[in-house]
Amino acid sequence: MSKKYTRIKHYLEFIQLLKTSRRYGLKTAKSYEVIFNWLRTKLSHSQFLILSGILVGFTAGLAGVILKLLVHYIHFIITNKVHFSRQLIFYGLFPVMGITLTALIVKYFFKGQDRKGVPAILYEIARNSSFVSHVKMYSQVIQSAVTVGLGGSAGLESPIAVTGAAIGSNFAQTYKLSYKDRTLLLASGAAAGIAAAFNAPIAGVMFAFEILLTGVIFTDFIPLVVAAVCGSLLSRIILNEEVLFKFSSRQGFNYHNIPYYLVLGFFCGLYARYFILISQRVEHYFHQLQFSKVNKAIAGGLVLSVLCMLFPPLFGEGYESIKSFTNGDINEVIRHSFFGYLNYGEWVIILFLALVCLLKAFATSITIYAGGNGGNFAPALFAGGTMGYLFAITCTQLGFADVPVTNLIIVGMGGMVGGVLYAPLTAIFLIAEASSGYDLFIPLMIVCVISFLMAKWFSTISPDLKQLAAEGKIFTTEHDKNLLLLINTGNVIEKNTPALGLNSSFNDLLDIVKKGNRNIIAILDEKHLAGIIYIDDIMPLMFNPQLHEKFQILNVMKPPVSIINHNEDMIAIINKFDETGTWVLPVVDDDNYFIGFISKSVVLNRYRQVLKEHSDL
Repeated sequence: MSKKYTRIKHYLEFIQLLKTSRRYGLKTAKSYEVIFNWLRTKLSHSQFLILSGILVGFTAGLAGVILKLLVHYIHFIITNKVHFSRQLIFYGLFPVMGITLTALIVKYFFKGQDRKGVPAILYEIARNSSFVSHVKMYSQVIQSAVTVGLGGSAGLESPIAVTGAAIGSNFAQTYKLSYKDRTLLLASGAAAGIAAAFNAPIAGVMFAFEILLTGVIFTDFIPLVVAAVCGSLLSRIILNEEVLFKFSSRQGFNYHNIPYYLVLGFFCGLYARYFILISQRVEHYFHQLQFSKVNKAIAGGLVLSVLCMLFPPLFGEGYESIKSFTNGDINEVIRHSFFGYLNYGEWVIILFLALVCLLKAFATSITIYAGGNGGNFAPALFAGGTMGYLFAITCTQLGFADVPVTNLIIVGMGGMVGGVLYAPLTAIFLIAEASSGYDLFIPLMIVCVISFLMAKWFSTISPDLKQLAAEGKIFTTEHDKNLLLLINTGNVIEKNTPALGLNSSFNDLLDIVKKGNRNIIAILDEKHLAGIIYIDDIMPLMFNPQLHEKFQILNVMKPPVSIINHNEDMIAIINKFDETGTWVLPVVDDDNYFIGFISKSVVLNRYRQVLKEHSDL
């Protein structure tokens, strides 16, 4: 009876809550907040997180579905049943228009805040306590829809992941959840976005674990899985086969073909490195270019338009071209290009595909760094599929028998994702789910792992993240350093500590010793740090009255063994403590003005608190 009574009581409370919301004319959003806050008091912590995962998953999935549909129908209008001579106008006009419009939107509507991609989310997790601006819940959708919809050679998956992460973070902020729960829902939103984009829930979960949650440890991952399933479910219900990243045509795995996969993995590793290097060079070029952002967008857009006119597969995400490759419709792809006017044979097709592979890296990098918005996920898939097809028909042309063409295309996509994004597990499960090709796990693992290991051989961390990792702005696999980075330097500085001037007397020193609780005193020259005095060094002087009148600061002052700048992160500070073997060091600003001291004991105590707060994340 007691349980039944409790349920009735909760039901009546809920009805009363709805009446109160209507009575006071609360807005719909506010009414939902009231209801969910009430639910939070009635559900356990785990139950509320699961409910949150469902809501975040459906919302992020819906955002991904809307973006995919929007871009798909823009491309349908531009490319469907239109002769190549007319498409040339579109290819020459829309890409430059898309990048330029995106740059203008960023400048005038989003006040120049153009930080984009997965690195931005990793920064928010590590340095901003997983607080993501509410603007990112829609800014990435708008910008990437304009860029990619009008032909930008980039992908929608990274913007969808950022959008989902922002949705998860802001949901957690609304209900004032802790950093642990906020990070979990942020990752859940991103996973749901990726799951919706590919109709691949396992790949969404792997993406969250492998890329977003690097260096973060937590045990309660059920909301993450639930969110990914909800995003994928929504995608499957709304999107059709033409929109989804789906490949049903493939061959069964034959272990006699393993040599093909070994060689393809090697080529994917080299191609992934080429793709990354070109991306870095193009980014550096546009960063150094002395143009305004709009002029950079126009210049980059013009180059991209020319590339799309010459090689139409570079237009947009490129998934339709990959589907044509898998269906054996290469002639349909070439027919909509200048190569269609030639009497082309197999070697012309090989040349065409080789040029597409080489130029895709330029097209994607120009799209992103000239001012557009998009990611490397789709370009990596397109490039890998094209590389796989190029490798397959080259082998066929050289006389090799029984070449598994379709399988090489499919696993080539996985190989490039593993090498470019440093995410082999995401790549394996993504391709397996998108192609219903779980029997291709062995070749997928071969190609993806070889490509990933080659990428790691060139650079142990993804070049996109290397600078941020070096600056301590994102988490790495070193958990201790991650926790140290969560400690704000300003919060451990002992400010307003007593100090002496260069002309201070012995009595001034004695007053500070009586009142202070430190064995170190700062000596200032008009607020600049001139040196320090250790109490242990002046003990003989203090107990010898004959020396008091002859006392001079300069005679007992020492230069500090090391100085901490107030902008240094905690890893650099701990290294200074270890190198000097001291427990207290002075802190100055950029002008050498003395701020205070940092004690190693205070840092260690704060580290223990952070460890306790995040140990079960």
